[in-house]
Amino acid sequence: MPATPKPELGDPLKAAHPSDETLKLLSLRRSTTAVMLTKPGPTDDQLEQILQIGARVPDHRRVCPYRFVIFEDEARAEFGKTLAEAYRRETPAAEEAAIAQEAGRFLRAPVIVAVVFSPQTEHRTPVWEQTLTTGAVCQNMLIAANALGYAAQWLTEWYAYNRRVLTQIGLDEHEQIAGFVYIGSAKEDPRERQRVDARSLVSHWQNN
Repeated sequence: MPATPKPELGDPLKAAHPSDETLKLLSLRRSTTAVMLTKPGPTDDQLEQILQIGARVPDHRRVCPYRFVIFEDEARAEFGKTLAEAYRRETPAAEEAAIAQEAGRFLRAPVIVAVVFSPQTEHRTPVWEQTLTTGAVCQNMLIAANALGYAAQWLTEWYAYNRRVLTQIGLDEHEQIAGFVYIGSAKEDPRERQRVDARSLVSHWQNN
């Protein structure tokens, strides 16, 4: 699937893009658990496209409060050593089988992208709005991966909150992991799960 041409700054853009295919994708989108992912993963060009689409989100005052760290090829197993050591420190009584499982976390998919929340805390755009922007990045990436024919899952898990691990990834003290986005091909199709009926969440404000 060829990438959509990138518009130049100031180019006129359509305000809406009617698309039954987009509505279908959004209506049927389903994460595939990381353990059900396998090769092949996206090519370099496809991954760049996923990241570009991920970055095309509402961003009040163009703060760009996020960045990406990519894990692929041998780097996944190397980072697994960091996870195993951190888990051993946090869980001294852990059995070797459990430690080995942690070492293999990033081998579950051919490509993992850490979406780093890097807020500009002194910026006049509230940090909460920056948080929402970064969450939208992760969701856009899931949609883009699906549209390119790949399965994906957005996870955090314990290591997203472990400072030793975050330091090894290269995060500063003010940064956090918004999610690890696992991308690959599905070993089998996922099944539908229970969904919220949006109608039950709706109220209509009236000025009484």
